[in-house]
Amino acid sequence: MVDNSNCFKPYIINWPELVPGILLKRYKRFLADVRLNDGEVVTAHCANSGSMLECSTPGSKVFLSRSDNPKRKLKFTWELIEMPGSLVGVNTGVPNKFVKDAIMSEQIEELTGYDFAKPEVKTSDGSRLDLMLKKKDEETCYIEIKNCSLVKDGIASFPDAVTTRGQKHLGELARLKKLGNRAVNFYLIQRMDAERFCPAVSIDPEYAEKLKTVEKKGVEILVYDTIIDPKGIKLGRRLPVDL
Repeated sequence: MVDNSNCFKPYIINWPELVPGILLKRYKRFLADVRLNDGEVVTAHCANSGSMLECSTPGSKVFLSRSDNPKRKLKFTWELIEMPGSLVGVNTGVPNKFVKDAIMSEQIEELTGYDFAKPEVKTSDGSRLDLMLKKKDEETCYIEIKNCSLVKDGIASFPDAVTTRGQKHLGELARLKKLGNRAVNFYLIQRMDAERFCPAVSIDPEYAEKLKTVEKKGVEILVYDTIIDPKGIKLGRRLPVDL
């Protein structure tokens, strides 16, 4: 029997009207050339500093958002790519807002009951985490949010490139947990074809090992996938984690 319950969830982020095209190439990390359906070739901003393994194949259908801001050098932003198993969200600016809004609308069961959310919180000299949640006169919860777009054979993995910054975030979460706070590392999978999550040992073994270490120290690991279409993005399922 097909489970259609996710179809009725509200969109957490609604896309503006998206412009379809074909990806010609991604280069210099933050640029992508796209041929629109009318034949025009445009350069779009790629808001993703990762390697984008498995989700930047030339010839794939992509969707761009358009900005009318006259101060912007590039008026298009690359939002989605159509891969064989799923639409994939490539804009790493999406997860922080998405997770915050999902928490405050109480769509994430493990993170309900908080009264206040503050983004981009400085936790120590040289360290910031993506989100701090508070309950009135009670628990403080710190969350680091990671975008996950790498999926192979049903396994979602992070990172898609070596990340010393990500290792630092794990250490900071463990420090805050030791001080009596709640600490969560949250992976948002911007695609629909994953069945489970595991760290990308072959790409960054040190990150994978550190994730195991901080989990044993009480840092929680939450992984959710998403439901994506050209209208918007919804919260999907919580996925199992293999460390």
